[in-house]
Amino acid sequence: MHSILGCNHPTLALPWRTLLPYLVALHLLHLGSAQFRVVAPSLHVTAVVGQDVVLRCHLSPCKDAGSWDIRWIQQRSSGFVHHYQNGIDLEQMAEYKGRTELLRDGLSDGNLDLRITAVRSSDSGSYICAVQDGDGYAEAVVNLEVSGQWLGCPCMES
Repeated sequence: MHSILGCNHPTLALPWRTLLPYLVALHLLHLGSAQFRVVAPSLHVTAVVGQDVVLRCHLSPCKDAGSWDIRWIQQRSSGFVHHYQNGIDLEQMAEYKGRTELLRDGLSDGNLDLRITAVRSSDSGSYICAVQDGDGYAEAVVNLEVSGQWLGCPCMES
């Protein structure tokens, strides 16, 4: 037998026809894992103090995310703005309690939208929309800029 590895090292003698189906199967298994992305249609969202805002993200390609682990994370603190898993809302930062809602109607279509009510100036910043399903993980970042005074509030005059 001819050796391509040097002295006294036998070569792998499997014919390619035997090895090829295993290589194809391995490639397909790799393609099947983590085959989704999280897309933020608008990377920059603006809101006015006191109003509600929706931060939008969706899966690409569209998949039912109803049983997935979905986390909206405030980037500067790494704290959970909203955490959803298998149909249940889980822990979140105190300053967002009662002010966030994962819009569940869209989950079956891969929409991961988060509503924040009564937006505060302190809500300004970057938010990570992170999704995990089994071994697959993806995330996108949405920047929220909160400014001004809501016109529905009485203005103070000096």
